[in-house]
Amino acid sequence: MGNEWLTQPFFDLYDIPSRNGLTKPKRVRGKGYKFVNMGEIFAHGRMLNIPCDRVPATDKELESSTLEPGDLLFARQSLVLSGAGKCSIFLGDEETVLFESHIIRVRPNPDIISPEYLFYYFNSPIGRAEIWSITEQGAGQAGIRGSDLETVSISFPCLTEQKKIVSILAALDEKIELNRQMNETLEAMAQALFKSWFVDFDPVIDNALAAGNEIPESLQKRAAVRQALVEQRKPLPADIQSLFPDRFVFTDEMGWVPEGWATKSVDELIELTGGGTPKTSVEEYWDGEIPWFSVVDAPSESDVFVINTEKHVSDLGVKNSSTKILRPGTTIISARGTVGKCALVAVPMAMNQSCYAIVGSEGYGDEFTYYLVRYQVAGLQQRSHGSVFSTITRDTFRTINVAAPPQELSTKFSELVLPSFEKIRGNLFSNEQLTGIRDVLLPKLLSGELTISDAEKQVAVAV
Repeated sequence: MGNEWLTQPFFDLYDIPSRNGLTKPKRVRGKGYKFVNMGEIFAHGRMLNIPCDRVPATDKELESSTLEPGDLLFARQSLVLSGAGKCSIFLGDEETVLFESHIIRVRPNPDIISPEYLFYYFNSPIGRAEIWSITEQGAGQAGIRGSDLETVSISFPCLTEQKKIVSILAALDEKIELNRQMNETLEAMAQALFKSWFVDFDPVIDNALAAGNEIPESLQKRAAVRQALVEQRKPLPADIQSLFPDRFVFTDEMGWVPEGWATKSVDELIELTGGGTPKTSVEEYWDGEIPWFSVVDAPSESDVFVINTEKHVSDLGVKNSSTKILRPGTTIISARGTVGKCALVAVPMAMNQSCYAIVGSEGYGDEFTYYLVRYQVAGLQQRSHGSVFSTITRDTFRTINVAAPPQELSTKFSELVLPSFEKIRGNLFSNEQLTGIRDVLLPKLLSGELTISDAEKQVAVAV
């Protein structure tokens, strides 16, 4: 432990007594004040203007359960041991924010201790060990009590040193968050382009309007929107606009589709490959160098790519099972249990038998194929079957029809979004590195093992 550090019970650092939040049934949710649920605890370590559910509240409830910047939020219960006592910090919001009853709020005294220091403390091995010491396991869940939380030991230096430690760790977290937000923006732009071209058929509508051709009734509302915004929207380059037809034709399978586009089942546009699981009883098959994807590894939609996995297999495991090595750019979709989680493969990896690997056929590129599959998830889920687990099969893909564009157009889409996808992938690898640095520095800084000046040098190189 570093020199001149103190160790005190957590309760001695409180500004006001801890409390649990509000109980609000589902029937009243949807309107009112922002409301932090358990889901937000596990999704956001640092909460700043995050999206939340909404609930009504009385003046008394507002007085007792409004969050303030610097409040620490602890998960009172969890289905898994590692989730019990999970700590997040509320950094602020433009609106009033409340919190639910399965969360314990602690408001530290900022004259004694930095709330952000405590956040990092409780997310370090030292702090997690303190939480585990008070965690109780019951039937199907683990939990902590507010009265026990008060008793855990907190080790800390003077307030000035605390703030220096926080600035080092926060610099890493802020860079990670900046990359995450950039990925969110880039993916939203790529998705919007796919939807405009291949779902809403905007360029075809624009060409039809310009040529004075008839707009089918089912597309007239969209056409009116396009026409109203004609002076505000940026037109496509002429060479791209010319790739789209200027009229629609009627098909029995899908109704009105762009002229010249084929109506095909999704199955006709893709190639499916199954996965597999090496025998878990053979140690040599596991803990190798090859990432092995299962649904728990699925990224958020904005991250697109899976760059690493929870479990890894060996070459021997691949050779002695039905799993296969997937090339980067392959789309993975979960097909059993949780149906419809999608990911693009960033590095060569294998996957289990509850997923399908998908690549485009007929010359369709990886980026186009990824969104083609993602936009069919709702339809696939509706057509899933199974008495115990929802399941989709190869036949399920045959039941969904799409308007298939010419290869030249899908290739142009892939070319346009490829730089964004490469940036998203690069940000993910950067965040993996930054997270690794933070997780190495965190326990060393909070134990006094590493000096602040040495840590600052390491962070300066990373960010």
